[in-house]
Parts: sequence; structure tokens; C-alpha cells
Amino acid sequence: MPERKTLTCLGCPMGCPLQLTIENGEIAEITGYECKRGEEYALQEYTNPCRLVSTTVACNSGLWPRLPVKTVDVVPKDRVLAVARALHALTIEAPVAMGQIIVDDVAGTGVAVIATRTLPRI
Repeated sequence: MPERKTLTCLGCPMGCPLQLTIENGEIAEITGYECKRGEEYALQEYTNPCRLVSTTVACNSGLWPRLPVKTVDVVPKDRVLAVARALHALTIEAPVAMGQIIVDDVAGTGVAVIATRTLPRI
């Protein structure tokens, strides 16, 4: 009997309800998507789920005590917690420019983390 899996697409703002039919460990059918991104999202989410990570890091001598940051590429979903923990433990020094690389290789993922706003020194 085929397995059914339900997902909500994150590929665009529509949030289509996707239904996957799995047979012998492979996707046999994908339904519910309104655009091509939905089908691509379902394939990627089933075979290799990944996420962008956005958070904040502590900052000394900055106008604000925390700096918003994000990964420049997706990380494997099972590594998101390790990435978040690594960034939570990090403290940087101001000033920081938007787009500046904060970490070259976060939590051994090979993915860089950048600042998403400028943070002046006080």
C-alpha cells in the first residue's frame, strides 16, 4: 500500500497543501501545487530537506546588543540546531556592515553567515 505524506509548500507565499504518494521509498506522485516551485519543493523536502537559518548574534560595543544574521545558503535540516547553537554562542565586535561575513563555515556545514543590517559602534 502506498504511503501518503502531506507538506505545506514554502516555495512561494501561496503555501499550497502538497500531497506526496510514496511507493517503494520513492515519490510516485505529487499533487496540490499551483506552480512549478511547489513540485520542486516537494522533491527537495522529501529527498534532502534543507533550511536557511536567520537569527541574531550578541554584539559588544554596538548601538544594539544583537545583530541579525542569516546563512547565505541552505543547511541540511538535521544541522539547523547545531547552526543555531553555534551562532548563539558567538559574540562579535561592532562595527559591522550589512553583508559582512560573520562566520565562514558555521558548524562545519561549509555555509557562511552574513550580517543582515549595519551595526555601528557606540
